[in-house]
Amino acid sequence: MTSVEDWQDLLDGTGRLTPEAVDSIVAAHGSRGRRAIEAVGEERVKEYNDFTVVVGHEDEYIVEDGGCTCEDAQYNLDGEDPEQLCWHAIAAAVARRVGALDRHDMWYSDVRELL
Repeated sequence: MTSVEDWQDLLDGTGRLTPEAVDSIVAAHGSRGRRAIEAVGEERVKEYNDFTVVVGHEDEYIVEDGGCTCEDAQYNLDGEDPEQLCWHAIAAAVARRVGALDRHDMWYSDVRELL
């Protein structure tokens, strides 16, 4: 079985989302991995001064230190198991490793107050 470390090592080594890396992510995370790759491709991973935010279909989710504010991470996954990640956390990790973060030089906490 493919692990989180396997696909992270692939991305760290190449800095690109290669077919091999995509296969490794999907092998490790299934549909969550596919959704994460889609979000990275659609540039829905935003980097602010205070947080990384992944734009979902219904809301925006803050990803910090590998954890996420989404319900999947809160209720369905074991936060102590580094292999169990929601698709938002996977997307943030992938985007960071391949240089695909949409950088905003502002504080998300300020942006969120405007929403």
